[in-house]
Amino acid sequence: MTAADQARYVRDALPPGGLFAGLEWRISPAPFSLTASQAGEIESLGRVLLQFYRAVNLLYRKSVEGREPEWVARWLDLGKPPELVALQRSPTFKNDFPRVIRPDILLTESGLSITELDSIPGGIGLTAWLGQTYSTLNPQPSTLNLLGGSDGMLRGFESLFGEARRVHIVVSEEAATYRPEMEWLATQISSSRFQVQGSTFKDFGEGDAVYRFFELFDLANVANAKRIFELAAERKIRLTPPPKPVFEEKMLFALLWNRNLQDFWRQELGEGFFNRLKQLVPYTWMVDPAPLPPHAALPELGLTDWRQLKSLSQKERELILKISGFSERAWGARGVFFGSDLSQAEWAAAVDEALEHFDRSPFVLQRYHKPALVDAEWFDFGKSERVPMKGRVRLCPYYFVAGEGDAARAKLGGALATINPADKKIIHGMSDAILAPCARAGGCSEIPGPELRYD
Repeated sequence: MTAADQARYVRDALPPGGLFAGLEWRISPAPFSLTASQAGEIESLGRVLLQFYRAVNLLYRKSVEGREPEWVARWLDLGKPPELVALQRSPTFKNDFPRVIRPDILLTESGLSITELDSIPGGIGLTAWLGQTYSTLNPQPSTLNLLGGSDGMLRGFESLFGEARRVHIVVSEEAATYRPEMEWLATQISSSRFQVQGSTFKDFGEGDAVYRFFELFDLANVANAKRIFELAAERKIRLTPPPKPVFEEKMLFALLWNRNLQDFWRQELGEGFFNRLKQLVPYTWMVDPAPLPPHAALPELGLTDWRQLKSLSQKERELILKISGFSERAWGARGVFFGSDLSQAEWAAAVDEALEHFDRSPFVLQRYHKPALVDAEWFDFGKSERVPMKGRVRLCPYYFVAGEGDAARAKLGGALATINPADKKIIHGMSDAILAPCARAGGCSEIPGPELRYD
């Protein structure tokens, strides 16, 4: 097929109800091509991130028990209601961690950069649909080399729930944008076993499973959340992700970089995994306004007081300030401030907000690594032509964790590429972004995918 044929084929394959409520994107005629090295890095990353989640879980428990620094649990519990802290510390959920792991990875001028982890990610149904649709573009789908294959997302999601007789995907109003993609996903796996439910559904049966598609900050607006957690605590239903807000915090990367915890990370991750994460994760700080001793300075920054952050020059502000978690502004780039893109007054106001809200909604600061430029293209259906676009890319691979205890394994289901126009500093889904599945270079159809340019 020509590029026009391929783009029309993708557009016409969209489900009648769409995949995102009220949202559209630009369609690429081909998957996004990754080099063999990049694809290999992503394919092997799941086991590293799974071990990181296990280590985070252990670190929090040991901090609560007094066997690791007390400030770890204190930081992670900031702003959380007592009943949620109690759930997080419940023996029932002691060893539980999210079964879906999705890192946000930027393709930067120096390689891959993991900016954060999402344990309740949108895009599962979309990425499954993209993989299924693009895999049929080529008359020989086996040559396409889509990461995860044509049905990796479907099989991966299904694997989370074991032998549960019914699976309820509970979607809150806050996450309603993603309801269409989850409805499509459920029908593709098994419309009799998988059902999408709202926040008022209560007909959960013993032996059922629940996929929690709502954030823990939003519990007041999810009427059935309390019942779901009660049944899970009684082990009458299988629940993922567990009610543990520790896994919804961006400060986990600040803990990874904290020098006081280096011995713990080496012990629990192993030297190889620990070094690999430090190569992939930008330096991240917890913005804690506690005063430093007169002779001390913040590592890597050389500042002796967080208020000095406000006076950095624009060139020195290649930094991202963002809410750590447990907030309606902690997702969708709503609580993200890019230092060099703001005026001095705007940056100072963001720093003041971070310092003032530490006890209720802490912020983290992260080193900004500039994404590389890529040469991409999308199809303009109005003009019936291919449109070249220089852009910057975020990769979102989805890892699904199946199995119990030490036998649990993370498997790559697929990967979504979001390509924003080059002038957009913060990469996220938008109407002028290209969304495409990722494939290993050399296996795509004859219509070329985007190519990296390190400009």
